[in-house]
Amino acid sequence: MENCLGEKKTTEVELESEPLLEDNSTDEEKGGLRTLPFIIGFDAFEKIATYGLMPNMALYLMNEFHMEMSSASTLLFFWSASINFMPLIGAIIADSFLGRFYTIGFGSAIYLMGIILLWSTTIIPQTRPPPCDLSSTTCSSPTILQIAFLCASLGLISIGAGGIRSSTFAFGADQLEKGDSKTQCGLKESYFSWYYASYMFSALIALTCVVYIQENAGWAIGFAVPLVLMLIGVVLFFSASPFYVKLKSRTSLATGFVQVVVASYRNRHLKLSDDTNYVWHCLNGSTHVFPSEKLRFLNNACIVRDPVKDFTCDGIAKDPWSLCTVDQVEELKSLLGIIPIWSTGLIMNINGSQNAFPVLQATSMDRSITSSFAIPAASFNVFVVIAVILWVLLYDRIFLPLASRFMGRPVHVSTRTRMGLGIFLSFLAMIESAIVEAARRARAIDEGSLDHPLAGVYMSAMWLIPQYILMGFAEGSNAIAQNEFFFSELPKSMSSVATTMNGLGVCLANLLASLIMNIVDSISKGKGGESWISSNINKGHYDYYYMLLAGLSLCNMVYFIVCTSAYGPFKEERNREEQEVMY
Repeated sequence: MENCLGEKKTTEVELESEPLLEDNSTDEEKGGLRTLPFIIGFDAFEKIATYGLMPNMALYLMNEFHMEMSSASTLLFFWSASINFMPLIGAIIADSFLGRFYTIGFGSAIYLMGIILLWSTTIIPQTRPPPCDLSSTTCSSPTILQIAFLCASLGLISIGAGGIRSSTFAFGADQLEKGDSKTQCGLKESYFSWYYASYMFSALIALTCVVYIQENAGWAIGFAVPLVLMLIGVVLFFSASPFYVKLKSRTSLATGFVQVVVASYRNRHLKLSDDTNYVWHCLNGSTHVFPSEKLRFLNNACIVRDPVKDFTCDGIAKDPWSLCTVDQVEELKSLLGIIPIWSTGLIMNINGSQNAFPVLQATSMDRSITSSFAIPAASFNVFVVIAVILWVLLYDRIFLPLASRFMGRPVHVSTRTRMGLGIFLSFLAMIESAIVEAARRARAIDEGSLDHPLAGVYMSAMWLIPQYILMGFAEGSNAIAQNEFFFSELPKSMSSVATTMNGLGVCLANLLASLIMNIVDSISKGKGGESWISSNINKGHYDYYYMLLAGLSLCNMVYFIVCTSAYGPFKEERNREEQEVMY
């Protein structure tokens, strides 16, 4: 019979009351609600700055750095990927080394350096190519040093954003650890709501006001605005430094995952057999006494070979890189188990990452609202944000109450259904995008604008709104459901991992989107032909490109069905079946 060798730990009550990180402050008056406006305000300014830079960046690279559409899009895909990936690195650094406060401080300094360098490309002529020669219609390409300078600025912004975003949300929650559990729960729920509201408000401000300034006041002023906002946010955050609860770092969960992989490899010579008795290293009071049979090769990591040599006198493993607990092994298995379903969101994120192409479309269309006002091309992204908010309101405040009243019982749409619906809506968005672009291109050719991509087409840009709305609905349905799935299926100890899963998906999706785009660009050019994603949008075939993405989305729907069927019942579905049996 298999045995369990426990590790000496604090009691369950102590674990619940103990913060994730140790407090190095002895002042009981620190923290609390008074610190939250500084933290939320700082986070809002950072997001306004970042989201204010992104929408028009493709036009900036094409107009000022004379990049082709494919080159500009590739650079922006990598930039977006790094911004979504760096918070994971920042979280590891904060949890394992610096702590959240100092990680935010480090990230703020790096971010300011990056945005100052980016702004300098708008005011220092030597940092970008000279203007195009209008007499010969030739444009100089940027030099290697100019590209390096540009990439350095974008890289610093990514690193800085990673340090800030990895810790700001959790740092705010750290300030609310005092008081009884009921009070903490209510305050944290309110904090989460205000944090999400500030995020949406920041996106709206960035996609309207900041983008409008860039389009009408020029790049120098347009990029100076995010710089000033970020500087204000940093001053606001650090002005409350004496009042913050600052917590020390501990070993991160990511380190534990690596330890399991290393330990299972080191113990690979131990042959697992049903006829052999094993002693497993597990925590006292843990629900995981024996490792599961899934991914059985990882079980080698928690086999105790020699209790005398493997443990200290306190019952702690001497070498965590050779012996892990059953809990660590099962946590890694849980993460690996959700990867297939997590991957079904990649194609949807690829569709949502096509920000540069719609901006180019909107630039060539009639964006007038009145005789004196036209919607900036990059501001059309705001309709995605509005659609997400609208989806949440319609689903939570209208659909569920009405459906529950009609059925005479509480109605809940499963996360499986909502994830699938989001993927389907993303497929429809690509079909809609292809249809609108085909109509726009045909209109441009009929008007004789084939060789003049900047010439306005007599077609309203409002035709682009349905595709933005569909993408917003898709994100509202799929992304929220995926988050619920991650939090439900992963252990509570992995909540921090659950919060990063969507960001990692967006990161990988941007890299894949860049790969797909470059493959399409290379193949469609053929031998001297015109690329589907040509900088001349009228000569290119963006409608074909959107249809390709629609085809991938259709395949992804089939892949989603296969993955969810192989996974079996979700935890929420198992719980609902148990409740139905009870009643």
